[in-house]
Amino acid sequence: MRVKVLKAEEAVKMIQDNSTVATGGFVGIGVPEEVELALEKRFLEEKSPKDLTLVYAAGQGDGRDRGLNRFGHEGLVKRVIGGHWGLVPKLQKLALDNKIEAYNLPQGVISHMFRDIAAGKPGTLTHVGLKTFVDPRLEGGKINDITKEDIVRVMEIDDEEYLFYKTFPIDVALLRGTYADENGNITMEEEAVSLEALSIAAACKNSGGKVIVQVKKIVKAGSLDPKLVKIPGIYVDAVVVAEEEENHMQTYEHYYNSAFSGNTLVPVDSIEKYPLNPRKIIARRAAMELKSGAVVNLGIGVPEVIAMVANEEGQGDKMVLTVESGPVGGVPAGGLSFGASSNPEAILDQPYQFDFYDGGGLDLAFLGLAQCDKKGNINVSKFGPKIAGCGGFINITQNAKKVVYCGTFTAGGLKVEAKDGKLEILNEGKVKKFVEEVEQVTFSGEYAVETNTPILYITERAVFELSEVGLVLKEIAPGVDLQKDILAQMGFEPIISGDLKEMDSSIFTDESMNLEIA
Repeated sequence: MRVKVLKAEEAVKMIQDNSTVATGGFVGIGVPEEVELALEKRFLEEKSPKDLTLVYAAGQGDGRDRGLNRFGHEGLVKRVIGGHWGLVPKLQKLALDNKIEAYNLPQGVISHMFRDIAAGKPGTLTHVGLKTFVDPRLEGGKINDITKEDIVRVMEIDDEEYLFYKTFPIDVALLRGTYADENGNITMEEEAVSLEALSIAAACKNSGGKVIVQVKKIVKAGSLDPKLVKIPGIYVDAVVVAEEEENHMQTYEHYYNSAFSGNTLVPVDSIEKYPLNPRKIIARRAAMELKSGAVVNLGIGVPEVIAMVANEEGQGDKMVLTVESGPVGGVPAGGLSFGASSNPEAILDQPYQFDFYDGGGLDLAFLGLAQCDKKGNINVSKFGPKIAGCGGFINITQNAKKVVYCGTFTAGGLKVEAKDGKLEILNEGKVKKFVEEVEQVTFSGEYAVETNTPILYITERAVFELSEVGLVLKEIAPGVDLQKDILAQMGFEPIISGDLKEMDSSIFTDESMNLEIA
């Protein structure tokens, strides 16, 4: 055999103190859980390896203990560069307590950085992140006070501004596949997505590092279809066969769902009708922005309901849904299976999906609305002591041809009732989401105005549009009071359109909207 086959506890002994470790995964998809568990165990017993630099693109964790939460011990890591922090509260706490240096960079940028490290390039040059908190003129992606080094800088080429993200060597890669042959060739036929595993492996190998891949089984050399090999054996130093099935789940919700990996097709027309609540009201109004044949990205939360609404209305086949993790077509999964899609038409490596996104391939993007200010800026990444992180949000919202933000008007106890074509506010939320100034700029309204990108902000009671002079109130729900239910619940005075309209009354009934996507 050309490749070493090791137990997880043997493989993690290859990791030295002060190493830079890159991990693959998306929520629970592609996470080498058994290897990461062994790494945590070794550190707790031996206090080694220590002072690691951890680098990852997508969030990897269950919001509690699994995934990268296993790195959340003081002394194990000294620096983290991550795309999303919401699923790793143990790392969050270390960052908030100033125990580690911590950065949040766009998910797509990090996935591209791995490719650029592999190619020996000095950095990743892109417009992604300009005028957001990643821009060094704002925060430079730094999460806490002890993080001092600038790893992002502004560059000007032909009178255009770009951000330059400096690359660095990768010492260890922790990855996952389905099968490995005796020469270390790795396939991923039962994985939901392939992510940037190839790019990380190449980056690590070309940095002189060690590539460790967790798999389900070793098979005979030559028995794998070469077209299915996602990581060639020449990149792989060690293979770990997972001994516990729970450490090699396809997602954190499914041991294996063949519809996620495209091995079977499942019917999707029997989805249970979604109740008429604020999320559905918002999703119904958002679905009215869909265009036939549009290539769409749906964020988590309220945007997920848009696909359900389209299917309820018999219009689900008129758009192509994509997920930043790589699936094209099919029906995106939510919760701890987010990143997978049932019945995908294609599954791309994540860096290539972000090539498409960054180049303007998305016709429409529907994202969450957590906090919005008078300039149209959106914050979804930082709220007081909570670091959610940007994930793919910046890549998607800066580059889609049209962006629609979806969220309730207020938060914390909001109760509404929709019937007979009208909306009644039964209990107002305690938290105002439309504020004078957002806590962190994850989306820049100024940048959107400069690039002439149409932006809508849809809530259960009002629809706003971004203009050169700020937010313009375009529609209000029938039954609500403009002053009491809208203006009094905002931290700033919006511009009120001269032709202020009522939202379509069909949105606020239990019957079909008779939606027709043209």
